[in-house]
Amino acid sequence: MSQSIPQLPPSSGSPPLSKAQVFVRRLSSTLALWTVVLTASFSPNRFIANQVFLLLMMGLAGTGLWEFYGMVERRGLRCFKGWGLLGGTLLMASTFFYLTQYLPELTTYASLPSKANDFENSVLIVFVLGLCIRQFVAKENQDGLLTISTTLFGLMYVPWLLNFIQKINFFPGIDGRYYVLYFIAVTKFSDVGAYCVGSLIGRHKMIPRISPGKTWEGLGGAIAVSTGASVSIRSLAGKHLGELQLVDSIILGIVLSGAAVVGDLIESLFKRQSGMKDSGKMFPGIGGMLDLLDSLLFNAPLMYLYLRHVVTHPGR
Repeated sequence: MSQSIPQLPPSSGSPPLSKAQVFVRRLSSTLALWTVVLTASFSPNRFIANQVFLLLMMGLAGTGLWEFYGMVERRGLRCFKGWGLLGGTLLMASTFFYLTQYLPELTTYASLPSKANDFENSVLIVFVLGLCIRQFVAKENQDGLLTISTTLFGLMYVPWLLNFIQKINFFPGIDGRYYVLYFIAVTKFSDVGAYCVGSLIGRHKMIPRISPGKTWEGLGGAIAVSTGASVSIRSLAGKHLGELQLVDSIILGIVLSGAAVVGDLIESLFKRQSGMKDSGKMFPGIGGMLDLLDSLLFNAPLMYLYLRHVVTHPGR
Protein backbone atom coordinates (compact mmCIF):
# COMPACT_ATOMS: atom_id res chain seq x y z
CA MET A 1 0.00 0.00 0.00
CA SER A 2 1.42 3.35 -1.01
CA GLN A 3 2.07 5.69 1.90
CA SER A 4 2.94 8.81 -0.12
CA ILE A 5 1.11 11.97 0.87
CA PRO A 6 -1.51 12.94 -1.72
CA GLN A 7 -1.15 16.28 -3.40
CA LEU A 8 -3.63 19.05 -2.75
CA PRO A 9 -6.27 19.30 -5.47
CA PRO A 10 -5.86 22.12 -7.98
CA SER A 11 -7.63 25.32 -7.13
CA SER A 12 -10.77 26.36 -8.96
CA GLY A 13 -11.05 29.37 -11.22
CA SER A 14 -12.48 31.60 -8.49
CA PRO A 15 -9.97 33.83 -6.69
CA PRO A 16 -8.87 32.54 -3.31
CA LEU A 17 -10.18 34.21 -0.19
CA SER A 18 -7.87 36.42 1.83
CA LYS A 19 -6.84 35.43 5.34
CA ALA A 20 -9.15 38.10 6.74
CA GLN A 21 -12.12 36.81 4.72
CA VAL A 22 -11.50 33.23 5.80
CA PHE A 23 -11.18 34.31 9.42
CA VAL A 24 -14.38 36.36 9.36
CA ARG A 25 -16.35 33.58 7.65
CA ARG A 26 -15.00 30.94 9.99
CA LEU A 27 -15.72 33.02 13.09
CA SER A 28 -19.21 33.90 11.84
CA SER A 29 -20.04 30.28 11.10
CA THR A 30 -18.75 29.19 14.50
CA LEU A 31 -20.77 31.86 16.29
CA ALA A 32 -23.90 30.97 14.33
CA LEU A 33 -23.44 27.27 15.03
CA TRP A 34 -22.93 27.63 18.76
CA THR A 35 -25.64 30.27 19.03
CA VAL A 36 -28.08 27.59 17.86
CA VAL A 37 -26.68 25.06 20.36
CA LEU A 38 -26.79 27.48 23.28
CA THR A 39 -30.21 28.86 22.32
CA ALA A 40 -31.52 25.32 22.48
CA SER A 41 -29.87 24.82 25.86
CA PHE A 42 -31.44 27.97 27.35
CA SER A 43 -34.95 27.29 26.05
CA PRO A 44 -37.64 27.71 28.79
CA ASN A 45 -38.94 24.21 28.04
CA ARG A 46 -36.23 22.04 29.54
CA PHE A 47 -37.41 18.81 27.88
CA ILE A 48 -37.40 20.36 24.39
CA ALA A 49 -34.10 22.10 25.12
CA ASN A 50 -32.47 18.80 26.07
CA GLN A 51 -33.75 16.95 23.01
CA VAL A 52 -32.62 19.66 20.60
CA PHE A 53 -29.27 19.85 22.39
CA LEU A 54 -28.80 16.10 21.99
CA LEU A 55 -29.67 16.15 18.28
CA LEU A 56 -27.26 19.01 17.66
CA MET A 57 -24.44 17.33 19.56
CA MET A 58 -24.99 14.06 17.70
CA GLY A 59 -24.99 15.97 14.42
CA LEU A 60 -21.73 17.73 15.25
CA ALA A 61 -20.06 14.50 16.36
CA GLY A 62 -21.30 12.47 13.40
CA THR A 63 -20.35 15.07 10.80
CA GLY A 64 -16.92 15.68 12.32
CA LEU A 65 -16.23 11.95 12.54
CA TRP A 66 -17.34 11.42 8.93
CA GLU A 67 -14.85 14.09 7.84
CA PHE A 68 -12.06 12.53 9.89
CA TYR A 69 -12.64 9.10 8.35
CA GLY A 70 -12.66 10.81 4.97
CA MET A 71 -9.16 12.12 5.68
CA VAL A 72 -8.08 8.63 6.71
CA GLU A 73 -9.35 7.17 3.42
CA ARG A 74 -7.80 10.04 1.46
CA ARG A 75 -4.47 9.05 3.00
CA GLY A 76 -4.95 5.54 1.58
CA LEU A 77 -5.67 3.92 4.96
CA ARG A 78 -8.57 1.69 5.99
CA CYS A 79 -11.19 2.23 8.69
CA PHE A 80 -14.57 0.81 9.63
CA LYS A 81 -16.44 4.02 8.92
CA GLY A 82 -19.93 2.63 9.56
CA TRP A 83 -19.00 1.00 12.86
CA GLY A 84 -17.21 4.14 14.01
CA LEU A 85 -20.18 6.37 13.19
CA LEU A 86 -22.54 3.98 14.97
CA GLY A 87 -20.28 3.91 18.02
CA GLY A 88 -19.92 7.70 18.11
CA THR A 89 -23.67 8.23 17.85
CA LEU A 90 -24.41 5.69 20.60
CA LEU A 91 -21.73 7.20 22.82
CA MET A 92 -23.33 10.65 22.62
CA ALA A 93 -26.88 9.34 23.04
CA SER A 94 -26.14 6.95 25.92
CA THR A 95 -24.17 9.57 27.85
CA PHE A 96 -27.02 12.04 27.40
CA PHE A 97 -29.52 9.49 28.71
CA TYR A 98 -27.34 8.64 31.69
CA LEU A 99 -26.75 12.30 32.62
CA THR A 100 -30.38 13.37 32.28
CA GLN A 101 -32.29 10.29 33.45
CA TYR A 102 -30.12 8.29 35.83
CA LEU A 103 -27.75 10.67 37.62
CA PRO A 104 -30.50 13.05 38.85
CA GLU A 105 -31.90 10.15 40.88
CA LEU A 106 -28.64 9.65 42.78
CA THR A 107 -27.97 11.43 46.03
CA THR A 108 -24.19 11.24 46.61
CA TYR A 109 -23.00 14.45 44.98
CA ALA A 110 -19.28 13.77 45.21
CA SER A 111 -19.56 10.53 43.23
CA LEU A 112 -21.75 11.78 40.39
CA PRO A 113 -19.04 12.83 37.88
CA SER A 114 -17.07 9.63 38.41
CA LYS A 115 -20.20 7.52 37.86
CA ALA A 116 -20.80 9.26 34.54
CA ASN A 117 -17.20 8.54 33.51
CA ASP A 118 -17.53 4.89 34.53
CA PHE A 119 -20.64 4.57 32.39
CA GLU A 120 -18.87 6.12 29.42
CA ASN A 121 -15.94 3.73 29.86
CA SER A 122 -18.37 0.81 29.70
CA VAL A 123 -19.66 2.05 26.35
CA LEU A 124 -16.09 2.39 25.07
CA ILE A 125 -15.23 -1.15 26.17
CA VAL A 126 -18.21 -2.53 24.25
CA PHE A 127 -17.17 -0.48 21.21
CA VAL A 128 -13.59 -1.82 21.27
CA LEU A 129 -14.77 -5.41 21.63
CA GLY A 130 -17.24 -4.95 18.81
CA LEU A 131 -14.50 -3.38 16.70
CA CYS A 132 -12.30 -6.43 17.14
CA ILE A 133 -15.19 -8.75 16.24
CA ARG A 134 -15.83 -6.59 13.16
CA GLN A 135 -12.25 -7.24 12.09
CA PHE A 136 -12.69 -11.00 12.59
CA VAL A 137 -15.40 -11.10 9.91
CA ALA A 138 -13.62 -8.71 7.51
CA LYS A 139 -12.07 -11.33 5.24
CA GLU A 140 -10.98 -8.81 2.61
CA ASN A 141 -9.09 -6.64 5.11
CA GLN A 142 -5.82 -8.16 6.29
CA ASP A 143 -4.40 -5.05 7.96
CA GLY A 144 -6.47 -5.33 11.11
CA LEU A 145 -4.10 -3.47 13.43
CA LEU A 146 -4.14 -0.33 11.32
CA THR A 147 -7.87 -0.46 10.60
CA ILE A 148 -8.80 -0.91 14.26
CA SER A 149 -6.38 1.87 15.25
CA THR A 150 -7.72 4.45 12.80
CA THR A 151 -11.35 3.63 13.63
CA LEU A 152 -10.80 3.84 17.37
CA PHE A 153 -8.75 7.02 17.18
CA GLY A 154 -11.47 8.71 15.14
CA LEU A 155 -14.03 7.89 17.85
CA MET A 156 -11.74 9.22 20.59
CA TYR A 157 -10.70 12.33 18.66
CA VAL A 158 -14.18 13.60 17.77
CA PRO A 159 -17.19 12.13 19.68
CA TRP A 160 -15.32 11.27 22.88
CA LEU A 161 -13.72 14.72 23.21
CA LEU A 162 -16.91 16.49 22.14
CA ASN A 163 -18.87 14.44 24.67
CA PHE A 164 -17.32 16.49 27.48
CA ILE A 165 -19.55 19.38 26.44
CA GLN A 166 -22.50 17.27 27.57
CA LYS A 167 -20.76 16.54 30.87
CA ILE A 168 -20.25 20.25 31.45
CA ASN A 169 -23.79 21.13 30.40
CA PHE A 170 -25.33 18.61 32.84
CA PHE A 171 -22.72 18.92 35.59
CA PRO A 172 -24.43 18.28 38.95
CA GLY A 173 -24.90 21.10 41.43
CA ILE A 174 -24.37 24.01 39.03
CA ASP A 175 -25.98 25.44 35.91
CA GLY A 176 -23.52 23.98 33.44
CA ARG A 177 -25.04 25.83 30.50
CA TYR A 178 -23.24 29.00 31.55
CA TYR A 179 -19.94 27.15 31.78
CA VAL A 180 -20.43 25.81 28.24
CA LEU A 181 -21.10 29.37 27.08
CA TYR A 182 -18.05 30.57 29.00
CA PHE A 183 -15.52 28.08 27.62
CA ILE A 184 -16.75 28.47 24.03
CA ALA A 185 -16.48 32.25 24.27
CA VAL A 186 -12.98 32.10 25.78
CA THR A 187 -11.90 29.69 23.04
CA LYS A 188 -13.23 31.90 20.26
CA PHE A 189 -11.55 34.99 21.74
CA SER A 190 -8.35 32.98 21.54
CA ASP A 191 -8.88 32.66 17.78
CA VAL A 192 -9.53 36.39 17.51
CA GLY A 193 -6.39 37.29 19.47
CA ALA A 194 -4.21 34.88 17.51
CA TYR A 195 -5.39 36.21 14.17
CA CYS A 196 -5.26 39.93 14.99
CA VAL A 197 -1.86 39.93 16.72
CA GLY A 198 -0.36 37.41 14.31
CA SER A 199 -1.48 39.43 11.29
CA LEU A 200 -0.16 42.70 12.69
CA ILE A 201 3.19 41.77 14.20
CA GLY A 202 3.65 38.05 13.61
CA ARG A 203 7.18 37.33 12.41
CA HIS A 204 8.39 34.14 14.07
CA LYS A 205 6.77 30.96 12.76
CA MET A 206 5.71 28.30 15.27
CA ILE A 207 5.65 25.09 13.21
CA PRO A 208 5.74 26.12 9.52
CA ARG A 209 5.85 22.52 8.27
CA ILE A 210 2.35 22.02 9.76
CA SER A 211 0.77 25.48 9.67
CA PRO A 212 2.78 28.20 7.91
CA GLY A 213 0.50 31.00 9.13
CA LYS A 214 0.84 30.45 12.89
CA THR A 215 3.37 32.59 14.75
CA TRP A 216 4.63 32.85 18.33
CA GLU A 217 3.37 36.41 18.41
CA GLY A 218 -0.07 35.12 17.49
CA LEU A 219 0.10 32.64 20.36
CA GLY A 220 0.89 35.49 22.73
CA GLY A 221 -2.06 37.45 21.36
CA ALA A 222 -4.33 34.44 21.80
CA ILE A 223 -3.34 34.08 25.45
CA ALA A 224 -3.64 37.80 26.22
CA VAL A 225 -7.03 38.35 24.54
CA SER A 226 -8.47 35.07 25.80
CA THR A 227 -7.39 35.73 29.38
CA GLY A 228 -8.81 39.25 29.28
CA ALA A 229 -12.08 37.89 27.91
CA SER A 230 -12.16 35.18 30.57
CA VAL A 231 -11.82 37.70 33.41
CA SER A 232 -14.41 40.01 31.83
CA ILE A 233 -16.97 37.25 31.23
CA ARG A 234 -16.62 36.04 34.80
CA SER A 235 -17.24 39.56 36.07
CA LEU A 236 -20.27 40.12 33.82
CA ALA A 237 -21.81 36.71 34.48
CA GLY A 238 -22.07 37.32 38.21
CA LYS A 239 -23.86 34.55 40.09
CA HIS A 240 -24.19 32.37 36.98
CA LEU A 241 -20.46 31.63 37.25
CA GLY A 242 -20.44 32.11 41.00
CA GLU A 243 -18.15 29.15 41.67
CA LEU A 244 -15.49 30.64 39.41
CA GLN A 245 -12.97 32.85 41.23
CA LEU A 246 -10.73 35.50 39.70
CA VAL A 247 -7.67 33.26 39.79
CA ASP A 248 -9.69 30.52 38.06
CA SER A 249 -10.60 32.84 35.20
CA ILE A 250 -6.93 33.78 34.73
CA ILE A 251 -5.74 30.17 34.77
CA LEU A 252 -8.50 29.03 32.41
CA GLY A 253 -7.83 31.93 30.06
CA ILE A 254 -4.21 30.84 29.71
CA VAL A 255 -4.90 27.10 29.55
CA LEU A 256 -7.86 27.23 27.14
CA SER A 257 -6.18 29.67 24.75
CA GLY A 258 -3.02 27.57 24.56
CA ALA A 259 -4.99 24.35 24.10
CA ALA A 260 -7.09 25.99 21.36
CA VAL A 261 -3.95 26.71 19.33
CA VAL A 262 -2.71 23.15 19.88
CA GLY A 263 -6.07 21.75 18.76
CA ASP A 264 -5.94 23.81 15.60
CA LEU A 265 -2.39 22.63 14.88
CA ILE A 266 -3.34 18.98 15.40
CA GLU A 267 -6.12 19.19 12.83
CA SER A 268 -3.76 21.02 10.46
CA LEU A 269 -1.36 18.09 10.84
CA PHE A 270 -4.09 15.60 9.92
CA LYS A 271 -5.14 17.64 6.89
CA ARG A 272 -1.55 18.02 5.67
CA GLN A 273 -0.94 14.27 6.06
CA SER A 274 -4.01 13.53 3.95
CA GLY A 275 -3.21 16.20 1.37
CA MET A 276 -6.33 18.25 2.10
CA LYS A 277 -6.64 21.99 2.56
CA ASP A 278 -9.92 21.68 4.51
CA SER A 279 -11.58 18.80 6.34
CA GLY A 280 -14.73 19.13 4.21
CA LYS A 281 -16.89 21.41 2.07
CA MET A 282 -19.83 22.01 4.39
CA PHE A 283 -19.03 25.72 4.72
CA PRO A 284 -17.96 27.26 1.38
CA GLY A 285 -14.78 29.27 1.67
CA ILE A 286 -14.10 27.90 5.16
CA GLY A 287 -14.02 24.12 5.13
CA GLY A 288 -15.75 21.40 7.08
CA MET A 289 -17.13 20.75 10.54
CA LEU A 290 -13.74 19.79 11.97
CA ASP A 291 -12.36 23.15 10.84
CA LEU A 292 -14.90 24.77 13.17
CA LEU A 293 -14.56 22.28 16.03
CA ASP A 294 -10.79 21.80 16.14
CA SER A 295 -10.04 24.43 18.81
CA LEU A 296 -12.91 23.23 21.00
CA LEU A 297 -12.19 19.51 21.02
CA PHE A 298 -9.39 19.61 23.59
CA ASN A 299 -10.80 22.57 25.50
CA ALA A 300 -13.99 20.71 26.41
CA PRO A 301 -12.24 18.00 28.51
CA LEU A 302 -9.87 20.56 30.02
CA MET A 303 -12.80 22.73 31.10
CA TYR A 304 -14.59 19.69 32.53
CA LEU A 305 -11.56 18.49 34.49
CA TYR A 306 -10.95 21.95 35.93
CA LEU A 307 -14.61 22.27 36.82
CA ARG A 308 -14.63 18.89 38.53
CA HIS A 309 -11.29 18.88 40.34
CA VAL A 310 -10.84 22.57 41.16
CA VAL A 311 -13.96 24.71 40.88
CA THR A 312 -16.41 22.28 42.53
CA HIS A 313 -13.94 20.39 44.71
CA PRO A 314 -15.60 19.64 48.09
CA GLY A 315 -12.56 20.88 50.04
CA ARG A 316 -12.46 24.26 48.37
